[in-house]
Amino acid sequence: MTLDPIKLEHFRNLVSLIAADGKIEDVERVALSKIAYERGIPLDRFTVMLDKADEYKYLIPQNHHDREKQLQEMIEVALIDGYFAPAELELITMVSEKLGVEKTRLHDLIKSYQPSPNGHSV
Repeated sequence: MTLDPIKLEHFRNLVSLIAADGKIEDVERVALSKIAYERGIPLDRFTVMLDKADEYKYLIPQNHHDREKQLQEMIEVALIDGYFAPAELELITMVSEKLGVEKTRLHDLIKSYQPSPNGHSV
């Protein structure tokens, strides 16, 4: 089985974002491992990515608009399979805190991507 390079790149960006503050907390590591498993990323590859997390270059956007855009991209990636896995939602919440996005704004962003009961976006 070959890994989807785009999924791998998005996952690498998640690792980079999580490691941006210089450390990966246990709860973050667990959330990342769940997402890696769901995306078919082998454990050895996941371990190497975590070990090299500080080498990945990710610049936290300097303005609020770009930070929200980064979160929107993460939400879109998380919803590729049609739903939020609990680990994905947990990770997006942690990243939003690191980016300084308020919880109410994050909730609004997530809600805008979820379909309403009649099948349309809210």
